[in-house]
Amino acid sequence: MSNFLNFPIIPVGASTFAEKVDPLFYLLTLMSTVLTVGIFMGIVIMAAVFRKKPGVDRPSQALHAPILELTWTIIPTIVGLGLFVWGAVLFDDYIKVPEGALQIDVIAKQWMWKVQHENGMREVNDLHIPVGRPVKLTMMSQDVLHNYAVPAMRVKQDVIPGRYTSLWFEPTKTGAFPMFCSEYCGTEHSLMGGTVYVMEPQAYNEWLAGGPKVSPQEAGRFLFEEKLGCVTCHTGVSGARGPDLKEVFGHAVKLADGSSVTADEEYLRESIMEPAKRIVATFTPLMPNFANQLNDEDVANLIAYIKSLTEEEVVEVETGAPAP
Repeated sequence: MSNFLNFPIIPVGASTFAEKVDPLFYLLTLMSTVLTVGIFMGIVIMAAVFRKKPGVDRPSQALHAPILELTWTIIPTIVGLGLFVWGAVLFDDYIKVPEGALQIDVIAKQWMWKVQHENGMREVNDLHIPVGRPVKLTMMSQDVLHNYAVPAMRVKQDVIPGRYTSLWFEPTKTGAFPMFCSEYCGTEHSLMGGTVYVMEPQAYNEWLAGGPKVSPQEAGRFLFEEKLGCVTCHTGVSGARGPDLKEVFGHAVKLADGSSVTADEEYLRESIMEPAKRIVATFTPLMPNFANQLNDEDVANLIAYIKSLTEEEVVEVETGAPAP
């Protein structure tokens, strides 16, 4: 880590992204420095050498140098396209989450980060993860725009009210790394931070085992089957008042207007909070609006349960009130 007056100018790279992003960053920094210094020195030298002098005739006339003009056009174009392709490849890698990534939910709220792991383990302003395994964060804001940033991992992502965003990274080093909100979000924005703890897999499993035994799927099942009664409509049988939810996640859903949509986290959230917005084909809009009844953690738990549904897990009932 580079330091100036004990200030970390460039954080240590601790993820697979750092290995890929840092060379591009250093190249852009070097090119920008060379061009800035070169242009500035050229201006100074030309101003000194070709300044107005007594007795020196400097007629104003257009000068043409086709070779020079082609050179400063073609070479920067090739360099610019090369940098674009390099950046596009890195971005494509950034948005494609690997199979088997550890799934973690993050809810932002002025001014804290609430984290929930797959087994229900919760923490605030901290994130414990294992080294050497991809980690996907699915994030939502309860109030204003935030931004989850971990400089050592070379990742950051806006966390937006009313919709899900996500980021992923694979840590390569153990240790404690600062995490920040890098989007101004109110008076205590500067205090909205925390620490990402990267642990050896065994140590992480031991830490995770000390958490609560109610997983997001189990909490979602309780909401779905008991508290909200969603199962009375979403029975999975022919003639049910609600769409079949078994194995719906990640698949195309045909809507009443003839279009189709992929059932991802954002669509499921919208269907819970604003069910009349996009109606599934062949169904009528019977489902009540839960926007003022569920918080973001409840919605995340319901989505976790729906994602886990298989045909055998859908409880078949034939009566009950309309529900999600």
